[in-house]
Amino acid sequence: MRIKKDFSRRKACRFCMEKSLVIDYKDIKTFRSFVTERGKIIPRRIYGNCAKHQRQVNEAIKRARQIALLPYTGHPQL
Repeated sequence: MRIKKDFSRRKACRFCMEKSLVIDYKDIKTFRSFVTERGKIIPRRIYGNCAKHQRQVNEAIKRARQIALLPYTGHPQL
């Protein structure tokens, strides 16, 4: 019996590939894709960031939440 090997392409870090992208806490449009609709930060194993840039993204999201640019939670249920 043959074992089927499942090869998946490794996700590349967006910020390493495009050097022009800068992680800035004021850039809300960029960070909307890193947060779920419930308000949780997407982990790097799912999104594909490297560890260095994921730490910077986490810090920027937390700063944006602190000054109310991003919500801590998703849409409130009515």
